[in-house]
Amino acid sequence: MSTADLIVMADRVHTMTASRPVTAIAIADGVVTGLGERSGAREWRGPGTEVIELGAATVTPGLVDGHAHPVLGIGMTRGADLSGVRTLDELGAVLSSVRHEGWLEGWGLDPNVFGDRPLTSAPLPVDVPVFLLLFDAHSALVNQRALDLAGITGPREFPSGASIVCDAGGRPTGHLLEMDALTLVRDLLPADEPAARRRRLLGLMRQMAASGLTAANAMDFEDDSLELFRALEADGDLPMRWRCAPFVMPDTDVGEVLEKQRLHGRRWRVEGAKFMIDGTVDGGTAWLEEPDAHGESTACLWPDPAGYAAAVRVLAARGVPIVTHAIGDAGIRYVLDTLAELPRVSSVPHRVEHLETMPSGLVGRFRQLDVTASMQPTHCTHYTRADHSDNWSRRLGKVRADRGFRARDLRDSGARLALGSDWPIAPYDPRGIIAAARLRRPAGRPEVDPVLPGQALTARMALEGYTTQAAGAAGLGDRAGRLAPGYRADLTAFALDPLTADPDEFAESPVVLTVVAGSVVHRT
Repeated sequence: MSTADLIVMADRVHTMTASRPVTAIAIADGVVTGLGERSGAREWRGPGTEVIELGAATVTPGLVDGHAHPVLGIGMTRGADLSGVRTLDELGAVLSSVRHEGWLEGWGLDPNVFGDRPLTSAPLPVDVPVFLLLFDAHSALVNQRALDLAGITGPREFPSGASIVCDAGGRPTGHLLEMDALTLVRDLLPADEPAARRRRLLGLMRQMAASGLTAANAMDFEDDSLELFRALEADGDLPMRWRCAPFVMPDTDVGEVLEKQRLHGRRWRVEGAKFMIDGTVDGGTAWLEEPDAHGESTACLWPDPAGYAAAVRVLAARGVPIVTHAIGDAGIRYVLDTLAELPRVSSVPHRVEHLETMPSGLVGRFRQLDVTASMQPTHCTHYTRADHSDNWSRRLGKVRADRGFRARDLRDSGARLALGSDWPIAPYDPRGIIAAARLRRPAGRPEVDPVLPGQALTARMALEGYTTQAAGAAGLGDRAGRLAPGYRADLTAFALDPLTADPDEFAESPVVLTVVAGSVVHRT
């Protein structure tokens, strides 16, 4: 074996294989070259070898976020962070305390703040234009000043399932649903300077690496994504790897998506195409087989679902992995039916994101079709409640809410299940997400009743969702997701063992080391 560039030693190493106990890892040229015990590590050393002794820490393969929005996210998270607001009084207090020039912006607003009251602009200030992005990023709340500036005076038709919510008299309420409607106001917001966007994106990546992430799936590659990734990589290696899937909307030129598949850098690449078959349950824009309690969520986001299927066929035939946001049962069924007709061209499996409510008959089809299920545990634990008193559950009703977020059923059926955050929709820290996947409630909140506790994952399943299952979802099962000779030298080290520690305690466990391609990107 060649001399190691880096040797990492710790009391516990979870290789995610059936190998013998390991306490030392040798790394050279960005890959793992040896596994063994501390006593034998001297054989790997050379004059330039760096040795890191972590003591009682636990090392795992590098964690991978299955679903995030880095570039869209740095634009979405402007203004006031409203994710902690729980009442309308709190909303008013936060907005009145925000210093701003011109527009008043906020993000992360939970519709449960409104309780049984209609979601309108009534609680918002009236003296300045206001744009508040709701937590799902599929809807926004704006005030009359913003509507006037955008020239919005009533309902409009859009090529997608977007809409401007209006009252019985046809007057806009300030609630905008889906991207085409949001864009009418969002395009008026002041733009960030390119240098500021580069700083924010790099800062985000460094913070993600410090939380233990070594890679993530970017579910967009729009706007200035290419310029940002190239500019950051021109200044040095990125703190983590990125695998990007550009959006495909009803009016998207599929040829442009194909062209983007050629783009890549040292630690990023475009591979895949991101579709949305529906919107959200909370906004009434999901695609359900039966209407929700408001008579909504009955339609596909595409004007004609056949248009989605046609675009999928074109891209899949060229070897592009298909990624589809599907939340409602009808949407999930249509996506699976579409994928079932595709020939397997790419080594990377197609995948479906979110999967919020579905009947048992759909669960087994993921393994049958070799389609990856991608889920975000904190969507369940942060925004729904065990007693079904939340907006999501009330809209669906008990039967459909009871078959929500079926992570354990998917794993037990043999499906591949990748876990992630959907940042900025929910926090990206994988420690809290792994804990939530096990607890079915927010980490650190033992007083909160778990939501459908029968869907809880085991500790190993939760860790696999960020390691072996994530690697399989990217078609990298033979070179990533495990610690073995010849595999990528991406690893994460925790002060506590994710397989044996109490989940609440693990969520607060320090990340002592993060290594990407054999390079230390974070160390305490």
